[in-house]
Amino acid sequence: MRFTILQSVVVVSAWLVGTPISEAREFAYVSLDGENRIAVYSVDESSGELTAVANVETPSPPGGLTSDPKSQFLFASLRRAGKLASFRINNEGELTLINVVEAGADPAYVATDRTGRFLLTAYYVAAKVSVHRIGEDGSLSEKPIQEIATDTKAHAIMTDASNRFAFVPHTGPNAIYQFRFDEKTGRLSPNDPLIVSTGANTGPRQLAFHPKLDVVFFDYEQACAIAAFDLNRRSGRLAFRERLSSVPDSFKETRSNARIEIHPSGNFVYVANRGHNSIAGYRVDSETGKLTSLGQTPTEPTPRGFAIESSGRFLYAAGQSSDRLAAFRISQKNGTLYRFATYDVGKQPWWVHVIQVP
Repeated sequence: MRFTILQSVVVVSAWLVGTPISEAREFAYVSLDGENRIAVYSVDESSGELTAVANVETPSPPGGLTSDPKSQFLFASLRRAGKLASFRINNEGELTLINVVEAGADPAYVATDRTGRFLLTAYYVAAKVSVHRIGEDGSLSEKPIQEIATDTKAHAIMTDASNRFAFVPHTGPNAIYQFRFDEKTGRLSPNDPLIVSTGANTGPRQLAFHPKLDVVFFDYEQACAIAAFDLNRRSGRLAFRERLSSVPDSFKETRSNARIEIHPSGNFVYVANRGHNSIAGYRVDSETGKLTSLGQTPTEPTPRGFAIESSGRFLYAAGQSSDRLAAFRISQKNGTLYRFATYDVGKQPWWVHVIQVP
């Protein structure tokens, strides 16, 4: 009888304070460029297997996806329409559209700052970056707080762990733009120097911050390579460290990098190779950040986007040309990828975003 009463007290108390009793669940979101929708899947925490949950229609083809740090809202770039969309995420992983705002030509990449109060966007065609305010209800401000002209083919934007600096790689001018970021106002300002040149035919595309070391990794689209830069945490300046190829020297056919992701542990980093149709892996030295190639793992044709789930045990790679998603187990010992499933997800899967939802 005492046990029953205690159970009741716990349940009522949890209900009163609004604390969920169930643990967070993990969901994978796949943007489909050929169907104007985002496919939603639940992730089995033990096996990594995916189960279809929902299909969310979008006003136009969705591209890049991101979420706020608390996983309450999901944001999507609508590249062809030049717009940005905001969605509310419920505890079943389902999405409800909040609002859509005008943005600019071809918003290629979206990311929130570390507080989740601002959405930063890089524009491939409009050659700029912008900052929109995120309301408490997840809505995006109709007009951006700020827009800054940069150069053609701006391909990503992210703030560092301190939330004081932001970096924007550009595949057109072979350059990385360096900004200071004010998390109180959401405004960007040029760092000194503003531009870091990466050299001809490199094409810095996206980036990943090491979770423990002051090192930033970029994938080079044209060069098919990964490059490591040291990050000065005081000045926010990058300094080139090293560069390794992401494809075998013997491969001479058309190829280009698409995405880069770092393992939650920081021990491994991965790059998607289009043309070679593989995921290149690298071991990261835990003390120095030095890279060692782990080779390449075959995946679906044209791996434009992929994501690593939060525990670091599984990786999901979209095949833009095959309409399928490849699922891999990640060896925690050596970073090797083992393919265990393939899913038909829809026409032209573009981006994969995996998060835990409370």
